[in-house]
Amino acid sequence: MKIDFHTHANLSKALAVTPEEFRSKIKEAKESGLDALALTEHFNAPNFDDIYHMLDTHFPYQHNYYDVDGVKVFPGIEIDVLETGHFLVVAERETIKGISHQLKEHTEEHNFIKVNDLNELLKGLNVIKIGAHPYRESTPWVHHTEETLASFDAFDINGKDLYKYGTEMKSKVDELAAKYDISAVAGSDTHQFFQYGAVVNHFPECHTIEELRNVIKNKDYEVQLSPALRLKVRAAKFVKKILKEKDFVTI
Repeated sequence: MKIDFHTHANLSKALAVTPEEFRSKIKEAKESGLDALALTEHFNAPNFDDIYHMLDTHFPYQHNYYDVDGVKVFPGIEIDVLETGHFLVVAERETIKGISHQLKEHTEEHNFIKVNDLNELLKGLNVIKIGAHPYRESTPWVHHTEETLASFDAFDINGKDLYKYGTEMKSKVDELAAKYDISAVAGSDTHQFFQYGAVVNHFPECHTIEELRNVIKNKDYEVQLSPALRLKVRAAKFVKKILKEKDFVTI
C-alpha cells in the first residue's frame, strides 16, 4: 500500500471543495500510484467542517477511512502551535472532528494552542502524531524541548522541503527521528494535484489507525522519493502562481 501522510483538500482556504473536485484530485492521486492518503487539512481553514460534511455525505466510511473511488482517505488535521510548529494528527473521523471542535478558540495566530496543551488534549486518544516539516525555516520544530520532540510518533519528510532545501533534507529528518528513537514518514504536502506522488511510503495493507501506527512504530515501511519530485512540486507551484496572478484564488 502506497500512502502519503500529508495532503490537503484545499487549493486555497478561500475556495469550497466540491465532491466533483475532490474526486478529480483523488483520481490524480490514484494515477500517481497512491492507494491511500492522510487528509491533513489546516485546522483553521474556514471550510474545515464543510469538508468533512462533504466526505460524510458522498463517500462511504469503513474501518477508519473514507473509500473514495478505491483510495483510502484517512482523516487528519494540521495544527499550528503557539511556540511555532505544525502538528499533524491522523485519527478516525470522530476523533478529528472532536479535536477540531476543541480548537475553535485557538484559530488566530496570537491564540494558537500551546504544544503541551495540545499533547494533553491528545492524551489517551487513538491518534498518530507527526511533526510536520521539522526544519522548515518558517515553522521549525527543532527549537522545542526534547520531551516535546520525543512525544511524536514520527517526523515529516516533506515534499515541499525536499524541493526547497534539496533531497539531503531526508537524511536530516531521518537523523532527527533516530535521535529520539521514532520514525520519519513521507508527506507530499499536496495542495495542487500535480504534487501527488512526489514522495510516498510503501506500507503493508492497513485499514485502521492502530495498524498504521504499529507499522510506523516498528518501522516496517520504506520511503520513496520520486525521480520527478522537483518537476511535480514545481508544476504544482507554477499552477498556483498562475491562478493567483489571474485572481482566481487567494493563496
